[in-house]
Amino acid sequence: MSVPKIELAGVTKAFSGKVVLAGVDLTVMPGESMVIIGGSGTGKSVTMKCILGLLRPDAGSIRIDGQEVSGLKGRALAAHQARFGMLFQGGALFDSLPVWRNVSFALSGPARERRAAALDNLARVGLGPEVADLKPSELSGGMQKRVALARAIAPRPEIIFFDEPTTGLDPIMADVINALIRQLVSELGITALTITHDMASVRRIADRVAMLYQGRIIWQGERNAIDSAENPFVDQFVHGRAEGPIQMQLRRL
Repeated sequence: MSVPKIELAGVTKAFSGKVVLAGVDLTVMPGESMVIIGGSGTGKSVTMKCILGLLRPDAGSIRIDGQEVSGLKGRALAAHQARFGMLFQGGALFDSLPVWRNVSFALSGPARERRAAALDNLARVGLGPEVADLKPSELSGGMQKRVALARAIAPRPEIIFFDEPTTGLDPIMADVINALIRQLVSELGITALTITHDMASVRRIADRVAMLYQGRIIWQGERNAIDSAENPFVDQFVHGRAEGPIQMQLRRL
């Protein structure tokens, strides 16, 4: 049996006494596309930050390729983080740099080689060389997201995190981005971990799905099993029902 690419066991994290992660257990195999679903404030982003080493868990184990990484510091932590690519929710492009320099930001070598690599990665997300010298502000929201995706894959990371990859996009462009993510993960053999509440993304991107609720993984299974999951929390979330075990706290005016 192969070693998991990412393995979390009993991971906990609290801020000022407020428990965010209450014992997260999660396994992601090499080359797998795992999607974590859950409402706002359930700990999805905190889980991702703990894996990256941006936050240190209070307890529990985080292993990458079987090696414990939760206590890394200095150069060891930097080397760990270099194994990851990231598609941020807002794209997070550098406004002052042209597109090609954004895409090649994490690459080294002569400018000519970095530009060639940028053009190659732009082509992978369906963008031509005519956008290379434009600034991000000259692009549409969908094009900016594709540039950000090209930047995420440019260093050929072992693992890519996708943070709400379709936020702010219209349904057609969202489907384009979802299809690109699915294609690139398959072609490049990258392990992917996505956090989202967009069920259209889940159905497009995921091999497996895990639901995070009140700081714990309460269900996980194959993508095709989410509609028939015998779990009332999953059923309510997947079908977007107001009534169910997940109660939204509304502020009275």
